Amino acid sequence: MPIIKLQDLYFKPYINKDKIAAIVTHLAKSVKADLPKNEIPIFVGILNGCFLFAADFIREFAGNCEVSFVKLASYDGTSSKGEIKNLVGINEDLTGRTVIILEDIIDTGATLQEIYNIFQDKNVKQLKVATLFFKPDVFRKELPIDYIGQSITDEFIVGYGLDYNGLGRNYPEIYQLSTAPKMKNIVLFGPPGAGKGTQADFLKDLYNLVHISTGDVFRFNIKNKTDLGILAKKYMDEGNLVPDEVTINMLKAEIAKNKDANGFIFDGFPRTQSQAEALDNYLTEKGEQINGMVALEVPEDVLVTRLLERGKTSGRTDDTDETKIRNRFNEYNTKTAVLKDYFEAQNKYYGINGVGSVAEITQRISNVFDTL
Repeated sequence: MPIIKLQDLYFKPYINKDKIAAIVTHLAKSVKADLPKNEIPIFVGILNGCFLFAADFIREFAGNCEVSFVKLASYDGTSSKGEIKNLVGINEDLTGRTVIILEDIIDTGATLQEIYNIFQDKNVKQLKVATLFFKPDVFRKELPIDYIGQSITDEFIVGYGLDYNGLGRNYPEIYQLSTAPKMKNIVLFGPPGAGKGTQADFLKDLYNLVHISTGDVFRFNIKNKTDLGILAKKYMDEGNLVPDEVTINMLKAEIAKNKDANGFIFDGFPRTQSQAEALDNYLTEKGEQINGMVALEVPEDVLVTRLLERGKTSGRTDDTDETKIRNRFNEYNTKTAVLKDYFEAQNKYYGINGVGSVAEITQRISNVFDTL
């Protein structure tokens, strides 16, 4: 769950979808347990925010039921205006019926008061209220709330039906209002021979960022025999892949060395979706995020020619064998395809034409950097 931006505000992950599902299931079972046998309740959702909660709740409810909705409005931006507008009322005959109100969130209680006003002359058998979230610190009414999914602090939240100026309702998780990230963090990708290292050197100086190369970090830890370096070397000597956890911990240590950095260029990391998720989670804990994945795109035949030429002077045997070179491309393409999908899903993937002079490519990347 990375940080999200809605219009002018940033929101950090707060409650994941698995936790939400568990809360909804618990509420549905609690309501069912309190109903007389064979009684058919009518659930009334309070729109707009409750539509996802109501849908999931009703699916979890083990029994027959009826469903209706009331549309109320009280929020403007991130603040409750206090005055409630009844936009769509209830038309069903509720005489002698058990009515369960489904609310996404109860804060000051102004909306709850309006709900009780609406139903006071409906001659219902009983009226109960089930809310997904409750803010006890700001609740100002002497009104009963029968079922509370989770009590939360008085912070503005979005997601799972809740919105900020109409946006954010479609997220399956809950996000909490946060401060704007201060760093610019870029994942720089490119196939072997694309000139990624050269570009990283220019960009780190141009934008005053710290360049973190996974290869350099590994070599440093192994050379200096750090605990992580010794552990990584043990796996490598045994012919095994270094576990993601070890690699990630090395990266965390490198980030911790540069607490005052304006941001980072991650070079060669992440290489898998699990690494990308771990990096997202780590940065999110710090109130930061990956701004974008910038990938240098160069035709494979051009790269093969470049690497074979480089192999004449580099001393790297893997730059002199075309079969080995193309195998490296296959590995890169397999890994990048997964990461491309991951970052594209967040609207953070930027493919850059990697053919041209160093200055031309730097300018293309800068044009993207300046928008992030």
